[in-house]
Amino acid sequence: MQQKPLLGFTYALIAVLMWGMLPIAVKQLVTAMNSQTIVFYRFIAAAVGLSLFMAWRGNLPRLGQLNRRFYRYILLGIFGLSGNFFLFNLGLNYISASTSQVMGPLGSFMMLFASVKIFKEQMGAHQKIGLLILIIGLLMFFNDRFDDFARMNLYFKGVLIAFIASVIWVVYGISQKMLLYKFSAQQILLVIYIGCALLFTPFADKGQVFTLTPFQFACLLFCCANTLIAYGCYAEALNLWEVSKVSAMMTQIPVFTIIFSELLFYLAPQFFADQQLNTLSYCGAAFVVSGALFSAVGHKFFNRIRQG
Repeated sequence: MQQKPLLGFTYALIAVLMWGMLPIAVKQLVTAMNSQTIVFYRFIAAAVGLSLFMAWRGNLPRLGQLNRRFYRYILLGIFGLSGNFFLFNLGLNYISASTSQVMGPLGSFMMLFASVKIFKEQMGAHQKIGLLILIIGLLMFFNDRFDDFARMNLYFKGVLIAFIASVIWVVYGISQKMLLYKFSAQQILLVIYIGCALLFTPFADKGQVFTLTPFQFACLLFCCANTLIAYGCYAEALNLWEVSKVSAMMTQIPVFTIIFSELLFYLAPQFFADQQLNTLSYCGAAFVVSGALFSAVGHKFFNRIRQG
């Protein structure tokens, strides 16, 4: 597809904004709905919406052409994405939206380690430096939480759940990489959305939706739309813009979550909680984002040094 940088940037920005706001909206729901029910509604909405869109475009996947090996990858993808969504929601019972997103870049690095091991890809110097910066950033971000970790309290539990969510996301990432040989990214998402919705159907308490306040119901609608819009815009951005630049945009998600959290707390403290971050924590978040960013585009920096 022809590169359209401005349009690609717009799609990438929409995806970043949507993912940046997502944990803030989920945080409003976890007090009224259990995690599996929230995830069930998100997957149902995404599956129906994407099915209609792809049927309109005549681009529905044909699963009959697959052999047993690819069905195995589909099952792994369903396990990976459903586990990631569920644990992401569960962790927000114990930690803030900003904390959950600062943990997010760990998934990209674990995907990198998996690619080195499974696909024999190389880990560049810029990625190693980026990982070191990210680790330093995490230590800074949690500077006032080491006592919580030592006592293994609920905050520690939330951080651990967020970490496991990042690990499980790698299973989805690997399966998607294998399935791209047969399907487009959106076709893969559709199959996995349907599988995840079916997986959570027996565990969801569908009636909880009727106990929501109007504000919480609006948050649920946003979360449902978020799944479809964010992933769709991300896929379109990859088609229209350089992968490295899209990846660089994605590293900024924690920044937007922190900005939105602070802004919403200022505007409506009756709905949104204070993030309770100190100055060193903000600096740590900046380091985490910088490490992820350098891992995504640092090779260009090294190339310029070699050429210069």
